Amino acid sequence: MQIRIGYDIVYECPLPTFMILMLNVHYSRVSDLVVPDHIVTNPPIAIWGYRDLFGNWCSRLVAPAGRTRITTDALVNDSGRVDAIVPDARETPLPQLPEEALLFLLGSRYCETERLMAAAWDLFGHAPSGWARVQAICDFVHHHITFGYAHARPSKTAWEAFQEGNGVCRDYAHLAVTFCRCMNIPARYCTGYLGDIGVPVTDAPMDFAGWFEAFLDGQWHAFDARNNTPRIGRVLIARGRDAADVAISNAFGPNTLASFKVWTDEVHTS
Repeated sequence: MQIRIGYDIVYECPLPTFMILMLNVHYSRVSDLVVPDHIVTNPPIAIWGYRDLFGNWCSRLVAPAGRTRITTDALVNDSGRVDAIVPDARETPLPQLPEEALLFLLGSRYCETERLMAAAWDLFGHAPSGWARVQAICDFVHHHITFGYAHARPSKTAWEAFQEGNGVCRDYAHLAVTFCRCMNIPARYCTGYLGDIGVPVTDAPMDFAGWFEAFLDGQWHAFDARNNTPRIGRVLIARGRDAADVAISNAFGPNTLASFKVWTDEVHTS
């Protein structure tokens, strides 16, 4: 199957403003792009690219004073399969974890392991290990947090989501990531496209999605505490310790987000 993905974002800046964008499809999916996701700006702006310490593709630019429109409209091949379920996947003993996974055991800006450690062991210390434990974490987070855009705020942490019991997809992912790390399971935050493919279409505005990956049996597996069911058409943009590492934009100066649209739709061919 093929999925049309893209965005149309407008910023207003009172003066020239340096920005870092993380809007390109992850390198692991680049070979699936049928129409590339080149960033187009209006007015035209010089853009330089680089990879961050997690391998995500970043773009740097200076937005001029006034309105800057940032868009892409791409087409990506997808297997059409739902997220894999591997119920027999086991936890990897800590001494056997690869070094690149160790970072994802540690607390981070939005994932305060030290504040949630006791709660995690109370809730999941007696759960079956491996895949079943991560799924138990997803089940708890899915039912503990009530979804609502009114509950979103950029500074909200896993601890605050746990205490308040509400949030958006990034809050579900942050809380699940934190619980996994507390239980000695490496977990990393993911952002990307996830449309209403294979599920009832909702009238909620489309946005970029947040989910996470847990390291089990020597590899990373996708989990989604917000939806808590295998989904079709997950297109990764970036991975990191938490949302601070994968922000779609960082603007180093005053700015206003004047318009924001995201699309991810299955392309039906006759």
